[in-house]
Amino acid sequence: MDPAEIWRSLPVITRGYVSLCVVTTAACALEVITSFNIYFNSRLIWQKHEYWRLFTNFFYFGSLGLDFFFHMFFLVKYSKSLEEGSFRSRPADFLWMLLFGASILVAAAHWVNIHFLGPSLTFMMVYVWGRRHQYVNLSFLGIFTFTAPYLPWVLLAFSVMLGSSPLMDLLGMVAGHAYYFLEDVYPRMTNRRLLRTPAIVRALFPAEGVQAPRMAAAPPLFAAGGLGGGPPAQAAAEAPVAQQEQQPGAAVVAGDAGQRPHDD
Repeated sequence: MDPAEIWRSLPVITRGYVSLCVVTTAACALEVITSFNIYFNSRLIWQKHEYWRLFTNFFYFGSLGLDFFFHMFFLVKYSKSLEEGSFRSRPADFLWMLLFGASILVAAAHWVNIHFLGPSLTFMMVYVWGRRHQYVNLSFLGIFTFTAPYLPWVLLAFSVMLGSSPLMDLLGMVAGHAYYFLEDVYPRMTNRRLLRTPAIVRALFPAEGVQAPRMAAAPPLFAAGGLGGGPPAQAAAEAPVAQQEQQPGAAVVAGDAGQRPHDD
């Protein structure tokens, strides 16, 4: 498929976020800007009033190269799946989820040495996707199978095995669990919803349609399989997972790939 067709096929929030990531990375590669202009630094934000850093640090995933494309594939897969699945016809709610998660990550970044939070926001999406697809079976390299809620933990463990820091993934999981609890669990416990999307966010999308169910229903049948191979070892922290979800008369197999960007 033509890259332009792929871009046009993306839902609105995913398309916007991916576009910002591509433009930011390309601008850094062409030296229009540098990563030093956009990384998260609380002192520069609050003392020098460089408030754009609150947002731009989410748009940079490392130098333009194979690593970046692996990460974009991973971002597109789960962001698109969420926006077209449990957030179907609810772009305002999806944007509010991202803003909520980004706020938690920015608050945490003040206390940890992380300058780019895009990977953590992506991992938040993976966590929420896993929680809302609890009956989907996944396979890790054909070695063992597990259900989707364990996907973030499997990726985290494999990343640690490869020597990567677990901090970015853990921050994403914390943000993801905070959203999942407040949006999916707490309302069922108390019949109250704390994370209502603000009217100012809803005003950006006046043509929202019928809401899709937040939790994915269990498919009638499951099949588990593996992915024999994948990207290079450095990219394998988020890569070697194959998804198989079998329904009557259809089978879908998809592989995930991604890699930690190299922060400047």
